[in-house]
Amino acid sequence: MGQDGNTLVEQWGLIPSRLVHPEDPIAVPAQGIVATIFGPQVVDGYRMLPPAAVNDWLTILTCMFLHGGWLHFLGNMWFLHIFGDNVEDRLGHTLFGALYIGSGIVAGVTHLVSDLGSYVPTIGASGAIAGVMGAYLLLFPRARVTAVIPVVFFFPLIELPAWVFLGLWFGIQFVQGVFTIVDVEAGGVAWWAHIGGFIAGFLVVYSLRAVNRDQNIESPDGGFES
Repeated sequence: MGQDGNTLVEQWGLIPSRLVHPEDPIAVPAQGIVATIFGPQVVDGYRMLPPAAVNDWLTILTCMFLHGGWLHFLGNMWFLHIFGDNVEDRLGHTLFGALYIGSGIVAGVTHLVSDLGSYVPTIGASGAIAGVMGAYLLLFPRARVTAVIPVVFFFPLIELPAWVFLGLWFGIQFVQGVFTIVDVEAGGVAWWAHIGGFIAGFLVVYSLRAVNRDQNIESPDGGFES
Protein backbone atom coordinates (compact mmCIF):
# COMPACT_ATOMS: atom_id res chain seq x y z
CA MET A 1 0.00 0.00 0.00
CA GLY A 2 1.58 3.30 -1.09
CA GLN A 3 1.19 6.79 0.30
CA ASP A 4 -2.20 7.30 -1.36
CA GLY A 5 -3.49 4.07 0.15
CA ASN A 6 -2.17 4.89 3.61
CA THR A 7 -3.59 8.40 3.44
CA LEU A 8 -6.98 7.02 2.36
CA VAL A 9 -7.05 4.68 5.35
CA GLU A 10 -6.02 7.45 7.74
CA GLN A 11 -8.62 9.88 6.40
CA TRP A 12 -11.57 7.47 6.38
CA GLY A 13 -10.59 4.93 9.05
CA LEU A 14 -11.44 5.07 12.74
CA ILE A 15 -8.61 6.54 14.83
CA PRO A 16 -9.65 6.67 18.51
CA SER A 17 -7.24 9.42 19.58
CA ARG A 18 -8.58 11.69 16.84
CA LEU A 19 -12.07 11.40 18.30
CA VAL A 20 -10.93 11.82 21.88
CA HIS A 21 -8.72 14.85 21.15
CA PRO A 22 -10.23 16.40 18.00
CA GLU A 23 -8.39 19.70 18.35
CA ASP A 24 -4.93 18.24 18.84
CA PRO A 25 -2.64 17.39 15.91
CA ILE A 26 -1.42 13.81 16.12
CA ALA A 27 2.23 12.95 15.53
CA VAL A 28 2.86 9.25 14.94
CA PRO A 29 6.11 7.29 14.69
CA ALA A 30 7.28 6.70 11.14
CA GLN A 31 9.82 3.95 10.79
CA GLY A 32 10.84 1.39 8.21
CA ILE A 33 8.61 1.17 5.17
CA VAL A 34 6.28 3.88 6.48
CA ALA A 35 9.16 6.34 6.69
CA THR A 36 10.13 5.42 3.13
CA ILE A 37 6.59 5.88 1.83
CA PHE A 38 6.05 9.29 3.40
CA GLY A 39 9.60 10.51 2.91
CA PRO A 40 9.74 14.32 3.26
CA GLN A 41 6.78 14.35 5.65
CA VAL A 42 8.85 12.52 8.27
CA VAL A 43 10.69 14.77 10.76
CA ASP A 44 12.79 13.29 13.56
CA GLY A 45 11.08 9.93 13.08
CA TYR A 46 7.54 11.31 13.28
CA ARG A 47 4.89 12.53 10.85
CA MET A 48 1.53 14.22 11.28
CA LEU A 49 -1.69 12.32 10.67
CA PRO A 50 -3.90 13.95 8.03
CA PRO A 51 -7.33 15.21 9.18
CA ALA A 52 -10.34 13.00 8.60
CA ALA A 53 -12.08 13.38 5.23
CA VAL A 54 -15.44 13.65 7.04
CA ASN A 55 -16.54 14.58 10.53
CA ASP A 56 -14.36 12.64 12.96
CA TRP A 57 -17.32 10.74 14.41
CA LEU A 58 -18.53 9.68 10.98
CA THR A 59 -15.37 7.61 10.59
CA ILE A 60 -17.06 5.07 12.89
CA LEU A 61 -19.30 4.45 9.87
CA THR A 62 -16.91 4.98 6.97
CA CYS A 63 -14.26 2.63 8.39
CA MET A 64 -16.61 -0.30 7.74
CA PHE A 65 -16.24 0.10 3.98
CA LEU A 66 -12.44 -0.04 3.82
CA HIS A 67 -10.20 -3.11 3.96
CA GLY A 68 -6.49 -3.66 4.25
CA GLY A 69 -6.21 -5.75 1.09
CA TRP A 70 -7.92 -8.48 -0.90
CA LEU A 71 -7.26 -11.16 1.72
CA HIS A 72 -8.91 -9.04 4.41
CA PHE A 73 -11.86 -8.25 2.12
CA LEU A 74 -12.41 -11.81 0.88
CA GLY A 75 -12.15 -13.25 4.39
CA ASN A 76 -14.88 -10.92 5.62
CA MET A 77 -17.07 -11.59 2.61
CA TRP A 78 -16.72 -15.34 3.13
CA PHE A 79 -18.03 -15.08 6.70
CA LEU A 80 -20.82 -12.78 5.51
CA HIS A 81 -21.72 -15.33 2.82
CA ILE A 82 -21.87 -18.18 5.34
CA PHE A 83 -23.98 -16.45 7.97
CA GLY A 84 -25.60 -13.49 6.26
CA ASP A 85 -28.01 -15.07 3.79
CA ASN A 86 -29.97 -17.05 6.39
CA VAL A 87 -30.17 -14.10 8.76
CA GLU A 88 -31.33 -11.82 5.96
CA ASP A 89 -33.96 -14.36 4.90
CA ARG A 90 -35.29 -14.41 8.45
CA LEU A 91 -35.18 -10.65 9.13
CA GLY A 92 -35.92 -9.24 5.71
CA HIS A 93 -33.73 -6.80 3.76
CA THR A 94 -34.47 -3.65 5.78
CA LEU A 95 -33.97 -5.11 9.24
CA PHE A 96 -30.89 -6.98 8.08
CA GLY A 97 -29.35 -3.77 6.75
CA ALA A 98 -30.14 -1.97 10.00
CA LEU A 99 -28.66 -4.86 12.00
CA TYR A 100 -25.50 -4.84 9.89
CA ILE A 101 -24.89 -1.08 10.06
CA GLY A 102 -25.95 -0.83 13.70
CA SER A 103 -23.66 -3.67 14.76
CA GLY A 104 -20.79 -2.04 12.86
CA ILE A 105 -21.36 1.25 14.67
CA VAL A 106 -21.49 -0.47 18.07
CA ALA A 107 -18.31 -2.34 17.14
CA GLY A 108 -16.57 0.92 16.32
CA VAL A 109 -17.65 2.54 19.59
CA THR A 110 -16.53 -0.54 21.53
CA HIS A 111 -13.11 -0.37 19.89
CA LEU A 112 -12.92 3.35 20.65
CA VAL A 113 -13.67 2.82 24.34
CA SER A 114 -11.24 -0.10 24.57
CA ASP A 115 -8.26 1.91 23.29
CA LEU A 116 -8.89 5.65 23.64
CA GLY A 117 -5.31 6.67 22.98
CA SER A 118 -4.71 4.63 19.83
CA TYR A 119 -3.53 6.44 16.72
CA VAL A 120 -3.71 3.28 14.57
CA PRO A 121 -6.49 3.41 11.95
CA THR A 122 -9.12 0.69 12.25
CA ILE A 123 -10.84 -0.45 9.06
CA GLY A 124 -12.96 -3.37 7.91
CA ALA A 125 -16.43 -4.85 8.15
CA SER A 126 -15.53 -7.43 10.79
CA GLY A 127 -17.53 -5.75 13.55
CA ALA A 128 -20.67 -5.53 11.41
CA ILE A 129 -20.29 -9.15 10.28
CA ALA A 130 -19.77 -10.18 13.91
CA GLY A 131 -23.21 -8.70 14.56
CA VAL A 132 -24.64 -10.95 11.85
CA MET A 133 -22.93 -13.90 13.52
CA GLY A 134 -24.45 -12.96 16.88
CA ALA A 135 -27.87 -12.87 15.26
CA TYR A 136 -27.21 -16.24 13.61
CA LEU A 137 -26.37 -17.80 16.97
CA LEU A 138 -29.80 -16.91 18.31
CA LEU A 139 -31.78 -17.69 15.15
CA PHE A 140 -30.03 -20.90 14.04
CA PRO A 141 -28.21 -22.38 17.05
CA ARG A 142 -28.45 -25.97 15.81
CA ALA A 143 -27.51 -25.34 12.19
CA ARG A 144 -24.39 -27.19 11.04
CA VAL A 145 -21.31 -25.12 10.25
CA THR A 146 -18.31 -26.60 8.43
CA ALA A 147 -15.06 -25.60 10.09
CA VAL A 148 -11.38 -26.24 9.40
CA ILE A 149 -9.58 -27.77 12.40
CA PRO A 150 -5.78 -27.54 12.01
CA VAL A 151 -3.99 -30.65 13.29
CA VAL A 152 -0.21 -30.49 12.79
CA PHE A 153 0.12 -30.43 8.98
CA PHE A 154 -3.45 -31.51 8.26
CA PHE A 155 -6.55 -29.36 7.97
CA PRO A 156 -9.58 -31.67 8.21
CA LEU A 157 -13.10 -30.33 7.72
CA ILE A 158 -15.57 -30.98 10.51
CA GLU A 159 -19.21 -30.03 10.95
CA LEU A 160 -20.14 -28.35 14.23
CA PRO A 161 -23.42 -27.01 15.56
CA ALA A 162 -23.55 -23.25 15.11
CA TRP A 163 -23.67 -22.67 18.86
CA VAL A 164 -20.40 -24.56 19.30
CA PHE A 165 -18.61 -22.88 16.38
CA LEU A 166 -19.78 -19.37 17.29
CA GLY A 167 -19.20 -19.97 20.99
CA LEU A 168 -15.59 -20.95 20.28
CA TRP A 169 -15.17 -17.99 17.94
CA PHE A 170 -16.48 -15.57 20.55
CA GLY A 171 -14.27 -17.12 23.23
CA ILE A 172 -11.20 -16.59 21.06
CA GLN A 173 -12.12 -12.96 20.49
CA PHE A 174 -12.58 -12.41 24.22
CA VAL A 175 -9.30 -14.03 25.21
CA GLN A 176 -7.40 -12.08 22.57
CA GLY A 177 -9.15 -8.89 23.65
CA VAL A 178 -8.04 -9.44 27.25
CA PHE A 179 -4.47 -9.94 26.03
CA THR A 180 -4.55 -6.54 24.33
CA ILE A 181 -5.44 -4.97 27.68
CA VAL A 182 -2.69 -6.79 29.54
CA ASP A 183 -0.12 -6.33 26.75
CA VAL A 184 -0.73 -3.48 24.28
CA GLU A 185 1.91 -4.98 22.00
CA ALA A 186 -0.51 -7.84 21.37
CA GLY A 187 -2.72 -5.48 19.37
CA GLY A 188 -3.12 -5.35 15.60
CA VAL A 189 -6.66 -6.74 15.39
CA ALA A 190 -9.69 -4.90 16.79
CA TRP A 191 -10.78 -7.80 18.98
CA TRP A 192 -13.12 -5.69 21.11
CA ALA A 193 -14.86 -4.43 17.99
CA HIS A 194 -15.68 -8.04 17.14
CA ILE A 195 -17.00 -8.61 20.66
CA GLY A 196 -19.10 -5.45 20.65
CA GLY A 197 -20.57 -6.18 17.22
CA PHE A 198 -21.38 -9.79 18.12
CA ILE A 199 -23.18 -8.84 21.34
CA ALA A 200 -25.07 -6.06 19.54
CA GLY A 201 -26.35 -8.42 16.85
CA PHE A 202 -27.38 -10.99 19.44
CA LEU A 203 -29.23 -8.44 21.59
CA VAL A 204 -31.01 -6.84 18.64
CA VAL A 205 -32.49 -10.16 17.52
CA TYR A 206 -33.27 -11.12 21.11
CA SER A 207 -35.20 -7.85 21.52
CA LEU A 208 -37.04 -8.30 18.23
CA ARG A 209 -38.08 -11.81 19.18
CA ALA A 210 -39.32 -10.56 22.55
CA VAL A 211 -41.42 -7.86 20.87
CA ASN A 212 -42.77 -10.36 18.37
CA ARG A 213 -43.69 -12.82 21.12
CA ASP A 214 -45.31 -10.28 23.43
CA GLN A 215 -47.18 -8.27 20.80
CA ASN A 216 -47.79 -11.04 18.29
CA ILE A 217 -45.94 -9.09 15.59
CA GLU A 218 -44.95 -11.27 12.65
CA SER A 219 -42.69 -10.27 9.80
CA PRO A 220 -43.87 -10.99 6.21
CA ASP A 221 -41.31 -13.76 5.86
CA GLY A 222 -42.33 -15.45 9.10
CA GLY A 223 -39.30 -14.32 11.06
CA PHE A 224 -38.56 -14.36 14.77
CA GLU A 225 -40.30 -17.55 15.65
CA SER A 226 -38.86 -19.38 18.64
